Amino acid sequence: MSNPLFGMMQNQFPMNGMMQKFQQFSQMFRGDPKQQVQQLLNSGRVSQAQYNQAVQIANQLKQMMGIR
Repeated sequence: MSNPLFGMMQNQFPMNGMMQKFQQFSQMFRGDPKQQVQQLLNSGRVSQAQYNQAVQIANQLKQMMGIR
């Protein structure tokens, strides 16, 4: 039996799902992150604009979490 309040909170705060997916990703990730990102940029799978946007979002998340 699911908790209806919990279900409502998940709908109101989609960050919960994103954090769970990030935790799954971080557990499975292997290798040097900088090297992986550089390979994505070099291969064209990620554009410089996409990379810049991801960095901007990451910096905003760091601020929200109080990480320097």
